[in-house]
Amino acid sequence: MQHYDSNDSKFGRNIRKGAPDDFAAFAEFDQKVFAEEGHTLSKKTRELIAIGVAATTQCPHCVEAHSRGAAQAGATEGELSEAIMVAMALRAGGAMTHGWMAMKYFNDENSDKGEDS
Repeated sequence: MQHYDSNDSKFGRNIRKGAPDDFAAFAEFDQKVFAEEGHTLSKKTRELIAIGVAATTQCPHCVEAHSRGAAQAGATEGELSEAIMVAMALRAGGAMTHGWMAMKYFNDENSDKGEDS
């Protein structure tokens, strides 16, 4: 079985059927966030932000939808690349700061045992 298939979105109808009010609220919210008009940030900027978030949350459907949306909104390959690089930098930063936490807990455990770190 293939892990990611853009046609998997058809299963959204199952979610919509199982939780119709919640699904409708989400769909309305999502449509408003990515509507052409009524925002301070341009559609292109919002799509590029979505690319960065999709890359860090590792949502393949979001990557596909918002890459296409960014292209339709006039983003360049360079702009898409920069959005991806920002996401990469933050993802690496998150790994580093979680590494700090790991060291803190490790040292805390060793200090409880009277060991030097």
